[in-house]
Amino acid sequence: MSHSVLFSAAWMGGALVSFVAMAVAGRELSAELGTFQILGIRSLIGLLLISAILSRDGWQQLSVRNIKIHFVRNLAHFCGQFGWFYAIAFIPLAAVFAIEFTVPIWTAVFAAFLLTERITLVRILAIMLGIFGVLLILQPGSAVVHPAAFVMLGGAVAYGLSHVLTKKLSARDSSPCILFYMMLIQLPLGLLPAAFNWVTPTATHWPWLIVVGITGLTAHYCIVRALSLADATLVIPMDFLRLPLIALVGYAFYNEHIDGYFAAGAGLIILANLINVFWAHKRERRVSKG
Repeated sequence: MSHSVLFSAAWMGGALVSFVAMAVAGRELSAELGTFQILGIRSLIGLLLISAILSRDGWQQLSVRNIKIHFVRNLAHFCGQFGWFYAIAFIPLAAVFAIEFTVPIWTAVFAAFLLTERITLVRILAIMLGIFGVLLILQPGSAVVHPAAFVMLGGAVAYGLSHVLTKKLSARDSSPCILFYMMLIQLPLGLLPAAFNWVTPTATHWPWLIVVGITGLTAHYCIVRALSLADATLVIPMDFLRLPLIALVGYAFYNEHIDGYFAAGAGLIILANLINVFWAHKRERRVSKG
C-alpha cells in the first residue's frame, strides 16, 4: 500500500472522528439548548475561524458577484443542518447518519435539473435502491416512527440542493469565500429565532459548542485532503464507516439498538452510493481514455 493511500486513510479517520464528535456534542447540547441556538453559535464560532484564515491569506478572495447563489445555497444548507441537529435529539444517531447518506441521491436529482447532468439507468437504479432503503428505515405507517426522522429526510433533500449549488459556486469562488458567506448568512438564520427561547450557555455547554463549531470545518477539510491523496473510489466508501461507528457509539453511550429493518435499509443506501461512485469513476476513466 502506497504512502499516499495511508495518508488518505489517516485523513478520512480524522473526518470520521469529526463527524462522530459533532453528533455526540449535538446530542449533549440538545438536552438544554434549542436547535436554532446551537446552529447560531456554531456559525459564530465558524465565522471567527474562517475570518482568522482570511486575515492570514487575504480578504481579497471575497466577492459579491455570486451573492444571490450564496443566499439560496446557504438557506438550503441551513435547512439541512437544522434537520440533522434536530433529528439527533430524538432518534438514534445511526438513523440520522443512515438517512444523511441519501444526500448523493438527492444531489443527482437536483443536478439533473440545475446542472443539466444526465440521469442514466445506473443512477436511476441507485436512486430507487436508496429510496427503498429509506422506506425500510422509516417504515411508513408504523406507530413508532418519530417525526424527527422525516425532518432529517427533508434535511437530506436540502443538503442535496446545497451540494449542487456548492458545485456551481466552486467554479467561481474560492473555498474560504464560500465558507465565509456560509457562516455569515447562516449566523442570523440561527440567532434570530433562538432569541425567542434563548438559554445562556454555561461552562458545561461551551466545550460542546466549541466541538460543534470546530468539527464542522475539520470534517470537510479532512475529506478534501483525503481526496487530494487518493482516488474517490477509495475515499468515499471509507466514509460509510461512519454508520457502524456511530451505531457503536449510540449503543455504548445512549443504549440505542438497531433492528433488521434498519440494517437492511442502511445496507441498501450504502449499496446505492457505491453503485453511483463506481459508475462515475468508470465513466471518468472511459472519457479520459477516449
